[in-house]
Formats: sequence, C-alpha cells, structure tokens
Amino acid sequence: MSILFQCEYRGGHHVGFGIPAEGDQVTLHRVTERRLREVILAAGDLLDVPAALAGAAPTVRTTLADPDLRLRPPLLPGTGDQALVSGFMGTHKSKPAEFDPPKWFFKGLGSWLRLPGEPLAVPAAPVALIEEPEVVLVYLNDAEGVPRYAGYTFGNDLCDIGLHRRDPGYNPYCKLCDTAIAPWLFLGEPPRTASGRTIIERDGVSAWEGDFDCGGDALHHRIADMTGHLFTYPALRRPGLVNYLLLGADQASFHTGFRIADGDRIRIEVKTHGVELTNRVRFDTATSGV
Repeated sequence: MSILFQCEYRGGHHVGFGIPAEGDQVTLHRVTERRLREVILAAGDLLDVPAALAGAAPTVRTTLADPDLRLRPPLLPGTGDQALVSGFMGTHKSKPAEFDPPKWFFKGLGSWLRLPGEPLAVPAAPVALIEEPEVVLVYLNDAEGVPRYAGYTFGNDLCDIGLHRRDPGYNPYCKLCDTAIAPWLFLGEPPRTASGRTIIERDGVSAWEGDFDCGGDALHHRIADMTGHLFTYPALRRPGLVNYLLLGADQASFHTGFRIADGDRIRIEVKTHGVELTNRVRFDTATSGV
C-alpha cells in the first residue's frame, strides 16, 4: 500500500512516503501544497502520485524526531478554514434491505483536527465521553467543486455520547470535542478491513482495553452510497474545499460501563495498517464569562 505524509521542515512544505519507524531516516521531497493538489487532482490512479511528486523535487534526509519537522493532517489547507470535518452515525447497525441515508453530523473546521501526541480538548463537564476509532476519507474539491477522492486515514471522533443519549437533539453539542487524525494518507480505495485495539490509560496504567473493526465490511451501507448521497448537497462542493468524512465506529469503552476521565490517555492501534493515535483528554477549565 502506498502512503503519503506532509510536513513543514525548515520553512518549506515537504512530502514523504511510508510510515517511518522511530529513529529511521526518511527522505523529504520539497513540494509546494499547490503542486501536491495539482498532482492528486490530475492522477488517473492515486498510486501514481508518489512518483509524480518525487520527480525532480529537491530532497533532504532526516528523522521524524527532528525538532525542525512538523507533521500535518493530510491535505489540510493553510489555516484549515477551507476544510470541513464531518461524519456518519449508526453505520455499524444491521444491514437494511435498501439504502436509507445514515444520519450525518458536522464536527468542525479542519483547524480543529489534532495529530497524535496533541491533547484533545472537551467541555469542562461532559456527561459521558466515548472514543470512536474510525476510517477517515479525504476528498479534495477541484476548481468546479467536484469532490475528488484523495485517500483515507484514521481518526478518533471523541464525543459526549452521554449528552446525546440524554437527548439526541443535543448531538451538535455532543460533537464539539477535538478530533484526532493520523498524518498518514493511504493512497488507495477505502479499506474493507481495518481493525485493532484501543487502550485507555489512567495514571500510567491500562484502565480499559477493547478491540474494534471500522473497515468497509463492518458497515451496513456501501461507502459509495453514503458519500454519493452526501455530496448531492452543494454546501460540500465548494471549489478547493477539503472534506474529512468519518465513517462511524463500533461499540467502545462507554458501552462496557467505562467512563473516560480528565487526563486519560487514549491509544488507538490500527493493527491492520500499522497506525497508532495516542492523545490525552483534557477537560476545559476556561470560563465563558457569560
């Protein structure tokens, strides 16, 4: 499988390929964000993207631990205000006889995404949080506003399920928590199988563990049907917009009676794809002044 990542390094935008192991040397190709978008939009096959980008681009060798290197969410534009994070709900229920569009939610702007190692901020007094390991599809709209599939990665749609269960009408509030996303963009079709294990640590020790499966075969709708219906809405088809679509999660810690607390460390290991997201939960302490 072909994997691309973006980073800022010593004042320039670079791309690299694969998921480097800790301490491994990695080759970075100095490629502008505009060039990256052009290549993806022009690609007849996403697997051709790495060769097209590498070409004659200047390179530098370093490691991910280099303090001058900063990874970025896949295809996140500029300040992130030209990107939307949203997702589907109830996608792991039993399969219906015919297509019935799943419920959809708006999570936030692209600037709200958090990389592994960054804290996930939630409201000061959530009712009951839940981690949600999910496949994240990435779409880049072309100059005419046509959404072009660019690949997939993985995320944690952390949210307040307790608030949602108290009243489903509160779901927009429930989703106002930071979202974790992996920096690795998989240049291929959405995965049919994507499974792994979640570990929630408290005070340095494991407090809860459980397995998950978030691949296409675990969903009760065809992904093409879900995305095809969603993109009938013009608001998501604005030229240059990047859409991050969360495909939904199976049962998690909340369903076993566990409750995530302030300071807990959530580690999501997508074992089928060699991806790990680790983030600490931070309850907000600021006051609104209202």
